[in-house]
This record gives sequence, structure tokens and C-alpha cells, in this order.
Amino acid sequence: MLLILKKTVKKEELERLKENLRSEGYLIREIEGVEGPILGIVGNSYRETAYYEALPGVEKAVPVSKPYKLVSRELHPSPSLIRIGDVAIGGDRLVVIAGPCGVEERKRTLEIARTVRKHGAVLFRAGAFKPRTSPYAFQGLGEEGLKILREVREETGLGIVTEITSPSQADLMMKYVDVVQVGARNMQNFELLKCVGRLGKPVLLKRGLSATIEEWLMSAEYVLSEGNDRVILCERGIRTFERYTRNTLDLTAVPVIKKLTHLPIVVDPSHATGIREKVSPMARAAIAAGADGLLVEVHTEPDKALSDGPQSLYPEQFEQLMRDLYVIAPVVGKQLDYLYLDKAALMRPKENRGGAPATVVYSGDPGSFSHKASLQFFGTEVPIENCPSFREVFERVNAEQAAFGIVPLENSLTGSIHENYDLLLEFDLKIVGELTLRIKHNLLGIESASLDTVERVYSHPQGFKQCREFLEAHPEWELVTCRDTASAVRRVKEANDPREAAIAAEEAGEVYRMSVLKAGVETNPRNFTRFVVITRNGLLPGPRNKSSLIYSVSDKPGALFETLKIFAENKINLVKLESRPIHSRPWEYLFYADLEADVADGGKKHILEELVKRTEFFKFLGSYQKGAGASH
Repeated sequence: MLLILKKTVKKEELERLKENLRSEGYLIREIEGVEGPILGIVGNSYRETAYYEALPGVEKAVPVSKPYKLVSRELHPSPSLIRIGDVAIGGDRLVVIAGPCGVEERKRTLEIARTVRKHGAVLFRAGAFKPRTSPYAFQGLGEEGLKILREVREETGLGIVTEITSPSQADLMMKYVDVVQVGARNMQNFELLKCVGRLGKPVLLKRGLSATIEEWLMSAEYVLSEGNDRVILCERGIRTFERYTRNTLDLTAVPVIKKLTHLPIVVDPSHATGIREKVSPMARAAIAAGADGLLVEVHTEPDKALSDGPQSLYPEQFEQLMRDLYVIAPVVGKQLDYLYLDKAALMRPKENRGGAPATVVYSGDPGSFSHKASLQFFGTEVPIENCPSFREVFERVNAEQAAFGIVPLENSLTGSIHENYDLLLEFDLKIVGELTLRIKHNLLGIESASLDTVERVYSHPQGFKQCREFLEAHPEWELVTCRDTASAVRRVKEANDPREAAIAAEEAGEVYRMSVLKAGVETNPRNFTRFVVITRNGLLPGPRNKSSLIYSVSDKPGALFETLKIFAENKINLVKLESRPIHSRPWEYLFYADLEADVADGGKKHILEELVKRTEFFKFLGSYQKGAGASH
């Protein structure tokens, strides 16, 4: 039942209402409605709607139509983010869970863990208890296997996912495990579901062999009804008449789940196909369908595996899959972060290296593309704050009021953001990271608006440029510039006028509860913006295979060529060269250069020395890891 509260309800009245409902045995969820607060209530029995509408502070009572209540979008409109230590499932960063089917022995398990950690996995999955079709098959090592998994966590930092097969194992799960998996054969073991609900640990709930989506969600409801809302759904294929694969992977479940429930969903292509060569194609397809992550079986010697060897990837196959996902993820608005765990460790307050608070700053309002880039690069656990301008981002980082800032440098359709190049010249800050974000623009308006009602459109100037063809089809519209796309949405929301609309990201529309009047209005779908991370003293972990420079040369023939010859002679690829006027010296120019090499590396220092000799002005902006879309 949804209780829509009166706009005039006071805090004290709301608390009394919740206390009365709890005394009647209801579970309560508070929902932030568009017009005001809403209470979602779940209980074993319900009265007529008139009873609830008579309660103090209640405007209207609306029954929830779904048989599953707590997992539905009706009671929880926003997607849930399930946190396991430093890892968050359900956000903009893909989560890959990898490992062998079962814990076989210590040395091999640790070897596999190191391998998957190296290539970007953030959680380790292996079974200590193995429910098998045959009573004579390998059943797992039990507690001895859990002790090995604990050692994996201690050495690699990977959180542990393993299966519970009986309520009698609950104490062991509490002692050793980070995520409790309920397997396909136990999806409707209701006593086990109640047990893991009471444990309070995150639960990975696999879909049953022949279960419908509604039955699957009802199983999740059992866990949530025990007070544990940290559930991750896992599609692992269903049993059909097809025999060319072990199961039939139902990828349609991914968008369906995204529509019906707030819970995140991961896909297990290993159990779905049962055939090693089919795992990577289905994994790529799962991410394209919108999955929040993957569960992939990996083994260093699959032919010797005690269970599920034919579906386990070799390490080199897993590495290639992760490279593919690294490229695919930005297209669907996500990122695969090889340094996920390393960044998280660095940004913890006690491990912050620069003296500044472990805070990230960006320009714009929540929901802007810069905000999205910050979340994708640093995750949700890091304090992220917005600034009114690019200059303030630089000023706060320079004054060590923030550890890092993130700013856009160039767009694939409209070119460079020159203001930020000039600020890089002005401030003594270094580039330490890079991210490529796909920019998908939408025309957003209030619920009663439509394309026919629009007369005025708000956006950032870059947004207008990137949507030029769409806007040229509507020359009658007045275009009003804003400091960023999210603030444009906020202005439309505050005006509450169907004649006004904004061009912005879908995320900004979700923040302000706006409707999408037209999706994908950018001129070219291959619309990407390159963001860089700036810092004063901080460092980021990982390889550095790209460098940025600023320099000027003397006004004589061949001066620029002499600098470019240095790159050619050292076999360094120059990926960007752009001139910018020197503000105080008319008709003289600086050159901004991006190179595919770490020229600050000890073995390449002679390159910097040569450049300094052949330039009039030289500034090294930093070395860092190339962003997604480039080869890893």
C-alpha cells in the first residue's frame, strides 16, 4: 500500500503515523515523491483504503498492484546500490565477479584470484559447498574451503561470494563470507531464503532452473521481508528444450527486471551456456542489455577442474573479455574500471596522500555530465561536491580544499573546451587520470509537456552545438544558455511550464523527476567527451601510458617541426596537437600535445630534456592511464 501524505504534514505527525503503523506489524519505506513524502507499507494483512485515508496526515491510499511489494519499483522508484566493502553494485561502474566453480586447493585458488584481480574483477566467487546433481560428484571442501577464501580476501582485497546450501551453514557464512549466494536449485527453498534474510549480509539470488521472473522476484521478496534489502539478482539461464547449450540465457530478463524492480541484476554466462567459447559473446551481450555486472567462471587449468571445467575461461580469455567490456561499457553509459579497488583504497581518509580531504569536485549541478563522470571514475563511496564554475574546480584543488577535480577537455563533435586548457596553463596542477564518457542528450520536460507544446529550450552551449541538427528542425524554439545541462533541467522544473524544456542527460531528468520528450537528440550517436582528473599533490594507482604537454617555439621556419621530430625519432605517437593564442602576445601561440607514452618515466627523461632545449616555454601537465575506448 502507498500512503500519499498531505503536503502540510509535520514531522511530529509523520513520526506518530509511522509508530502507529509499526505497532500494527507493517514494514515501512519512505519514498520521496514528486509533490511530497510517500510511505510504502507492507504487512501480512490490509484493510480498506478508507481506513488508511482516515489516518492523520494521509491524503490518499493507493494499493500496490504487484504481488511482490518490497522489491517493486512502486515502493522504491530509484535503483538500489548494494555495497560490499569498497564495491557498489547497481551504479555506473560494471562489477565483475570471477573465480572457479569450486574451491579445490589453496595454491590454485590463490593463483586464480591473483589473475582475475589483475584483469579487473572486484569480487571473487568460488563454492565451498557444492550442490551437485550426482551424489558422487565433488561436493566442495566445506569450512576448509572457506578458510582458503578468507586468505584470498586478505591477500587480494577481493570480497568473497560463495553459496549457502543449508541454514545450518549460517554461522560459517557470517564468519567467512561477504556475499551469500543462493543457487538456482535453492531459489524456492523458502526456509533458506528466510535464513539469509536474517543474516543481513548481501545476497546473490540466482534464478531457478525453470522459474518465471515473477517467481524469482517473489523469492527476493522473502529475503527483503526479513529486513535484508541487500539483494542482487543473477540471471543464469533457464532450462528449455534446447540442447546446444547447457541452459538458455534469457537476456530479455535484464530490461524486464530493470523495469519491475529496484534491485541490481548481474548475468552468469558461464552456467547459462556451459560452453567456454559461448561465454564471452553472451557476457558482451549481457552488458549491452543493461546488466550491472557479470559472474564469470575462470580457471588456470580448466581441463583439471573438479567441476564445470568446460565452461571456465582460461586467464587469457578472461583478459580479452575484460578488454572488450572496457570498450563496450561507455557506449551503454557505464565504465569498467581496472583500478576500482586500488582507487577505493587510495581515497580512504587514512590513506589519502596529498594532505587535502579525499574529496572530488566538479563543475555543475547533480545530474550533469561532469557529475556522471565523477561517479564513474571514483565511485559512490568518495565525497563528491559540485562547484559553480570550472575556475572554482581549479581553485579548490589548487588550495588543497579537495584532493581531485574532474573537468571536460574535448568533445568528439564540437572539439576542445578551451577554457579548461587555459586553466591548465594558469594553475600548477597535474593531470593524473582520464575518462571517456558517451554523451547522450534528451529533450526533457514536465509531465504535461510534449514536443508540440515546447517554445523555449534550456541547455549548456555545448549541448546546443551537439544537438544542432535536431534544433535546426525546430527554428521557432527560443534557445537559452545555462552554466550546465543539469541546471537547465532545474530551471524547467522550477518553472513548471509545458512550454519549456531542457537538453540534458537522462540522469538529470531522474534527479528532477522530468519526462523524456525525445531521447537521443544529439547530432551523432558517436558523441563522447574526454574528461581529465586534476590534482595538486595526489597520485592515482596504475599504469601511465599517456602524457600531456604545453609548449611554445620560436618564430622561425622549422621550429615546430624540430619538436615533432623528437617524437618521431623516439617512436612516440602524437594523438593530439592544438594551438592556442598566448593572451598577452597577439599572433603568438602555445601548443597543447597529447602523447601515447609516459615521458616522465626514467627511461624517457631524455625526451623531456630535448623538448626543453627546443622550446621557448615548456610545461609538463602529467602522465596518466588512457581512458576507456583506448587499448588497455
